[in-house]
Amino acid sequence: MSKDRKQQPVAIVTGATTGIGEATARALHAAGYLVFGTYRKLPSREIAGIDYVACDVTSDDAVGTAVREVLAETGRIDLLVNNAGVGLLGAAEESSLEQAKSIFDVNLFGAIRMTKAVLPLMRQQRSVRIVNISSVLGLIPSPFSALYASSKHALEGYSESLDHEVRDSGIRVVLVEPAYTRTAFESNVLTADQKNEHYGPARSNAQAVLRAVMTKADPPEVVAETVVTAATAATPRLRYTAGRVAKTVSLLRRFVPASAFDKSLRKQLQMPA
Repeated sequence: MSKDRKQQPVAIVTGATTGIGEATARALHAAGYLVFGTYRKLPSREIAGIDYVACDVTSDDAVGTAVREVLAETGRIDLLVNNAGVGLLGAAEESSLEQAKSIFDVNLFGAIRMTKAVLPLMRQQRSVRIVNISSVLGLIPSPFSALYASSKHALEGYSESLDHEVRDSGIRVVLVEPAYTRTAFESNVLTADQKNEHYGPARSNAQAVLRAVMTKADPPEVVAETVVTAATAATPRLRYTAGRVAKTVSLLRRFVPASAFDKSLRKQLQMPA
């Protein structure tokens, strides 16, 4: 490794080949980080300046191998961005337990695996950071995305609790909460594996709402810029909303009466009052 690379802070970004992960890898590289982006499938194109590491976050062995590869190259890890995730559109009842477990295995346990793999070194280094990509759906209910939303709710609870546990070791854990973001998320979102036509009309409405909001969604660079802010702040906040819509939703959830928020949500999704 060159002398210049040895002096750079080192970041690992999971799911770095598309969307938010790709934009985040670019932004961190521009901010001076030596970035290692993980992939489950080989990227169709590589970003100049980004080192790529194979890693399936649902595999203990793959996670351990990827982290050891980065350490062998750099000897340090200053930042972990847990971005890898998967979406699911469908009523909660329409997914098998196996499908529900698969969502959590990526969105929650994938982040836990990566975190456990880097914490021993991070304790030695101190002044390091873990940024977990959550969602405003980790703050609010999301009919027909119940499993995705619940995985993000769980990630929020894990992150906030972990931050208290590791703060005395010089490690901070922060959350970045985007709203809808213009990525391949919509086209790649999973569908329920046990569809029940009782939910057909409401599910179709939810799909139509998703398609409509995606046309006005923030670009992934908005999230990436927020990640850089969260990663480099001298005294980080626990939560960073990414984009105007995310900030608005977060404020409404905190200050609008529950009954009014509930009514507005159902209206947006064209659900009966």
